[in-house]
Amino acid sequence: MTSNPIKSLVGHYAPDFEGTAVFDQEFRTIKLSDYKGKYLVLFFYPLNFTFVCPTEITSFSDEYDKFKKLNTEILGVSVDSEYSHLAWLQTERDDGGLGDLNYPLLSDLTKQISKSYQVLTESGKALRGLFIIDKDGIIQYVSVNNLEFGRSVPETLRILQAIQYIQENPDEVCPANWQPGDKTIIGTPKESKDYFKTI
Repeated sequence: MTSNPIKSLVGHYAPDFEGTAVFDQEFRTIKLSDYKGKYLVLFFYPLNFTFVCPTEITSFSDEYDKFKKLNTEILGVSVDSEYSHLAWLQTERDDGGLGDLNYPLLSDLTKQISKSYQVLTESGKALRGLFIIDKDGIIQYVSVNNLEFGRSVPETLRILQAIQYIQENPDEVCPANWQPGDKTIIGTPKESKDYFKTI
């Protein structure tokens, strides 16, 4: 359980953080400010060497180029140490490991990052929290899963595209199940009817 409602973070500046990450088999210091001017998909997962987590982590890596084309970086976080991250990255996928990833894994051994993003459980693990932070550092989207089931990378990409579309077209809003190229809604009582007449 978390102490505060997750929705309180939406529309606010993302909590700042700094920590040690593993990327390209090296330890690196990662800060939120490193991503200024870019979008960031920040996702938390419970623990290394578990079962659902590698399916999510490798799926994001496999789709990394699609996010990169949208000026977006990806960062995974768990409460494991950077040494545990490194060992998992050095384990082949066939053996439940990660192999090489296209983005860093950040260590939150102190659990302060998980706490500040309101995903830390009473047992000391992180829920499957996912945050899309825009290029100005504002949290635009939050989803939180319980521990036992994974997230959808295609849905994350779709939401990211919707966020970017409405930020570039502030007079429009995206309806349910919107995909790039679909019709949007003009956000006024009169003009919105043009959309509703089509459904």
